[in-house]
Amino acid sequence: MTTTKRPQVCVIGGGTGTAVVLSGLKKYPLDLHAIISMADSGGSTGRLRDEFGFLPVGDLRQACAALSSDKNDGLIAKLLLYRFSPNSSLDNHNLGNLIFTALQDMTQSTSNAISAISKLFHLQGKIYPVTEDDIQLVIHYQDGTTEIGEATLDEKHGGKKISSISTTPKAKLNPAVAAVIQQADYIIIGPGDLYGSLLPNLIIDGMKAAFKKTTAPIIFIQNLMTHYTQTHNMTALDHVQTIEQTIGKKVNHIIINNGKISQNLLNKYEQQHEFPVVDNISNHDSRVIQANLISITPVIQSKDSVKRSYLRHDSDKLAKEVMSIMETNRKGKKS
Repeated sequence: MTTTKRPQVCVIGGGTGTAVVLSGLKKYPLDLHAIISMADSGGSTGRLRDEFGFLPVGDLRQACAALSSDKNDGLIAKLLLYRFSPNSSLDNHNLGNLIFTALQDMTQSTSNAISAISKLFHLQGKIYPVTEDDIQLVIHYQDGTTEIGEATLDEKHGGKKISSISTTPKAKLNPAVAAVIQQADYIIIGPGDLYGSLLPNLIIDGMKAAFKKTTAPIIFIQNLMTHYTQTHNMTALDHVQTIEQTIGKKVNHIIINNGKISQNLLNKYEQQHEFPVVDNISNHDSRVIQANLISITPVIQSKDSVKRSYLRHDSDKLAKEVMSIMETNRKGKKS
């Protein structure tokens, strides 16, 4: 009796965007591999990182919550995402971050901590830090100035143009990540902050070489809105070209929302100088898949110090489009 091999799907990013993708795709017969940025330096994560000296855990915790079982009404995800009151002695710390930090201390390794939490919570996929080097993000602006720390992306220079980012020190790619990319059947990049979540993975030394060796189709998921301190006035084409220049090859599929955003949300974003990403490629690029991807579930704003989005992709709608791409490719290989 032969068994059908489950597609190996590699999701690259960090934060809420990657969690949304993983939440939707875990419902399908896929082997999921999440590659997560290690540049986070804000909020509860940043405070724990400064105090204990371990790698940042916030984005890892969100990926774990996304891959946790939906049994018991999603209690594990709720536990990992639980945030203490700002009036308590734990002052806005996230419980999942504390669990991760304790496991890092016990095992003296971020990868070992991930392995332990995966077993504890029976995660439906594997998670990898993109690097195990202790790094900080360096943001280079077109006017020649620089800032250090991922958290500064939301704190300074609204509307100021970023020319590039790097890390200090220069980081090496986690060998397990290189293996996952080369063995993947599909690679998904995004959605997520371009300079805060996506590029901090893609600029790691060794990542471009890993992409060069892979034959997996690459799916890029475009953000819904611009980010004033990162991507002000950047179009969909600007985003795609930045990704392609960084990884050294073309992406194969581009998923872009064409659903209508409520005027109430548009007004909230406009107050922050943020707007829907202009789709200037769908009319002339056959790689583009357009769909209504807007989540109608209200986003509850966290009370921590980190800026959060009001709007999210819908995990099920997004997963449906990704699976449609895979099915089309499968049929194409048979014909």
